[in-house]
Amino acid sequence: MRFVPAGRRCVFTGPNGSGKTNLLEAVSLLVPGRGLRGARFAELARLGEDASGAWAVAARFAGAQDSFEIGTGTAEGAPERRVFQLDGAAPRAQAEIAQRLAAVWLTPQMDRLFTDPAAARRKFLDRLVVALEPSHAREVAAYEAAAAQRNRLLAENPDPVWLAGLEDSCARHAVAATASRLALINQLNAVLGTGIADPFPRVALALDCPIATRLRNAPALSVEEALRQAYAASRPRDAQMRGSVIGLQHSDLVLQDAASARPASLSSTGQQKAMLIGVILGHAALIRSARGTPPLLLLDEPLVHLDAARRDALFAALEGLGLTAWLTGTDPEPFASLGAACYALRQGRIETL
Repeated sequence: MRFVPAGRRCVFTGPNGSGKTNLLEAVSLLVPGRGLRGARFAELARLGEDASGAWAVAARFAGAQDSFEIGTGTAEGAPERRVFQLDGAAPRAQAEIAQRLAAVWLTPQMDRLFTDPAAARRKFLDRLVVALEPSHAREVAAYEAAAAQRNRLLAENPDPVWLAGLEDSCARHAVAATASRLALINQLNAVLGTGIADPFPRVALALDCPIATRLRNAPALSVEEALRQAYAASRPRDAQMRGSVIGLQHSDLVLQDAASARPASLSSTGQQKAMLIGVILGHAALIRSARGTPPLLLLDEPLVHLDAARRDALFAALEGLGLTAWLTGTDPEPFASLGAACYALRQGRIETL
């Protein structure tokens, strides 16, 4: 499929199952990560007798200063891996892709963000961080690898030196990742406090995390040393539990209405959706300010749970912030006031309305 959008804001409509989310997912895969569904790469290929078992997506982007091309798809012989190309050549690291393009998305599954387990909110927060600081993904991945290896070793008769090395790695990467999370939260709170996402609720974010508490009161090197000592002291308990009582996994993103201090988890479904949109818009504005160019905004069924006033407010914000946005919905009528290019998805084809 080849598609050339007719404007910065595009609306894709069609019945459930017509492929709207698949289209947004394809675009979300142009940045590092697992895309807006978080699916395994091996599950992305088209099914059927004539299917190749591989997948690929590529796009050309034109900015105020330059233009560039990004392509990604299945690695040959390794369906669970993917490769990137930047302007026709393999980048040295995926961070090069993230530095050229940022994408932010909102999906119906994220409506459960405030009632899901803390792991979902950590994942959401880390995506926000990576959009501004691509190296954060490496810190989180390095921590998770070291923590998993430490857990396996504790079940055996580990070499104390090897175990201490893994605990040092856990401590360093946990502190670096937590510092990045805190920095993003502070920046986002400052932006949201200016009313950039008004009239959506002004949201206050916080990180409920023992490591973050330490970092607020001590230098990073001191926190790293304290974590190393805590890891060493907790070895017997961690071996028994087959998991660590310390680390990035023991943290949660907390959101509340800045005016009323009402937690998002206790708000109505409509209010939760409005708070989430406010965060997404504030984050997009933050990226635009930091990079000079706005991110690509992918909004899957964004009008669900929004009344007419907030729907119009969303459209005004997209226009006012100068955001490039792709939106989906079952019918085109609710998007009429957006002034976007409208398309319908029918039997795997994109048709102009």
